[in-house]
Amino acid sequence: MSMTPYEKLKTARANGRPTGSAYINGLFSDRIELHGDRRFGEDAAIVSGVGSLDGMPVTYIAIEKGVDLPSRMKTNFGCPKPEGYRKALRLMKQAEKFHRPVICFVDTLGAFCGADGEERGQGEAIAENIMEMIGLKTPTISIVIGEGGSGGALALCSADRVYMLENSVYSVISPEGCASILWKDSSRVQDSAQCLRITADDMKSFGVAETVIPENFEDFSSMCSEIKAYLTADLKQLLAKTTEQLLEDRYFRFRKFGIYEENGETHGTNLY
Repeated sequence: MSMTPYEKLKTARANGRPTGSAYINGLFSDRIELHGDRRFGEDAAIVSGVGSLDGMPVTYIAIEKGVDLPSRMKTNFGCPKPEGYRKALRLMKQAEKFHRPVICFVDTLGAFCGADGEERGQGEAIAENIMEMIGLKTPTISIVIGEGGSGGALALCSADRVYMLENSVYSVISPEGCASILWKDSSRVQDSAQCLRITADDMKSFGVAETVIPENFEDFSSMCSEIKAYLTADLKQLLAKTTEQLLEDRYFRFRKFGIYEENGETHGTNLY
């Protein structure tokens, strides 16, 4: 029996689900973790560094939620602060300099919304990441491994390819927030989850995600091997492109969002 969007939302948030660090450890060897944004400080909600994917040097960037209460408090429950996004951008620009592919792992309710985050320019940090990722002169792949919430997720998802695990979700707003705004009743979260079309299958049908990856946490090493196969195949294609073609294809990937057909006619964004 297929799961409802709300059931998938609960699964994406479930305790015991592998976090970003688990995928880093399962996919990359010869890892060197890098810290700090060179502007303010270190944010434990973003784990980043350089590693090897089957012998290929890559830059990895992951949103980390933590696995117990102390680690979750340390990582703001997976809600990055501005210095976290700026650290991610620093690593992306470093990857561009050495033409290393960038692989991002996304699992967040959204960006940290405290006063100190706003004081240090949370919105600007997210906007800068989106702008820079669109023009990054090296291949980028993002994987939504749990919850992809709002701009906090989009700051690491403006990529050439987006993968989603089968029970992950991706949304412009949390279903609770949507229900509070539309119906002034946060208890209608099941209705809002249905309306928002947040599931991996929905995202693939819209062209927001290219690949839906089956979950097999009981054999996590096998699951990582499958993800590695997707990554190596796509990176081989992306690295074969010229820089100009890579940027043009990425541009048109996002320009296609919002196009739909009705009664045999195409509506939405004019690509040309």
